[in-house]
Amino acid sequence: MKRIPHSIRFGLLTSSMLIAYFLILAAFHKHINPAFSFFNAVITAFGICEAVRLKKNENLETFTYGEGFKTGVVTGFIATLVFTVFFLLYATEIHPTFLSELLQTIKGGFNIDIGMVTFIVAIMGFATTIVVVLAVMQFFKKTSNLNQNHL
Repeated sequence: MKRIPHSIRFGLLTSSMLIAYFLILAAFHKHINPAFSFFNAVITAFGICEAVRLKKNENLETFTYGEGFKTGVVTGFIATLVFTVFFLLYATEIHPTFLSELLQTIKGGFNIDIGMVTFIVAIMGFATTIVVVLAVMQFFKKTSNLNQNHL
């Protein structure tokens, strides 16, 4: 039986955590406050970090920066796509008044539709993924610095 790649497995796990966090916020009616979405970056960072860590532990000798970067990007993009689809379904089918409540919280007088908000959610997820992968890979890349004895 073939194993599921780390990036797909952790992408789905990360999206599940993002959805659970969103639904917990919704239970307390805090999902209309955009400030709570900053914690999404922490959840995404955890998923990407674990996927890259397991990928590196799988091939300690042959692990490259590019391989880790690819694993992190695929993990984050899968999580973003699944969460964006959930968000679209939530805002249109589960809670149809969500968009008007969200825009009322922002108080910007914006006249935008669900397509634009969904697009913004996806772009924010992709941008978060790239930034997190660049940060996480600093911990997992091989260094070419020489060990020096300072004694």
